[in-house]
Amino acid sequence: MGGDLIFKLVADHGPWVLLVFFLLWRDFQKDQATRTVLDKNAVVLTEIATVIRERMPRG
Repeated sequence: MGGDLIFKLVADHGPWVLLVFFLLWRDFQKDQATRTVLDKNAVVLTEIATVIRERMPRG
């Protein structure tokens, strides 16, 4: 059914449908890559904060 739906949309609306789906897919991929980088940065910042907190004198 998924393939039939895509063919019907392309037949009814032309290649613009494929372009829109492609752009949405690429945007989703970029969002995933950005989230991955932000997650890694958050881990690094947490580790740095922990090291700084451990080395600060208590008192």
